[in-house]
Amino acid sequence: MEVREAIQGRRSIRSFKLDPVPEDLVRKLILEAGIWAPTGGNAQTWRFVVVTDPDLIRKIKMVGPGVLGNPPVVIAVCQDVDEAERKGSKLGRNVLTLMDTALAAQNILLAAYDQGLGTCLIASFHARAVQEILHLPPSIVPQLLISLGYPQAKAQAPKRNLKVVWFNEYSQEQ
Repeated sequence: MEVREAIQGRRSIRSFKLDPVPEDLVRKLILEAGIWAPTGGNAQTWRFVVVTDPDLIRKIKMVGPGVLGNPPVVIAVCQDVDEAERKGSKLGRNVLTLMDTALAAQNILLAAYDQGLGTCLIASFHARAVQEILHLPPSIVPQLLISLGYPQAKAQAPKRNLKVVWFNEYSQEQ
């Protein structure tokens, strides 16, 4: 699949088939994509927790209203915020971790789509509760969740506003 095709074809999927996703597919193809994302100062302070236990997913759904449907996999994209601060001071902890998480997540979403999987990026969840459910230490903070599975149906692309680009200076006119 071409990169452009993946970027334009990927959709947020909220309804999944019951089919399990093979662990080696998650580990080798998807998480490696996240691990190869760029990071500020090459800090690499992300941590990925793959949840496949239906009971744990049910608990996450109770504290994550953004987790819709019944995904067979939920990936918690976390950051070691203490390590991020050691490597990049307050900027590393408060800003770069968020950007690094988003970059890793985007890579995972595109790699999953390339493998015929559906994903949905989720920011609507109680981070402290997810920390407790997954037994994460205080310095490992979940910043995004990704629901993952085989899509029930193909989603249609929403319209895109193409009048958002300017060169050299911003103007009210396009």
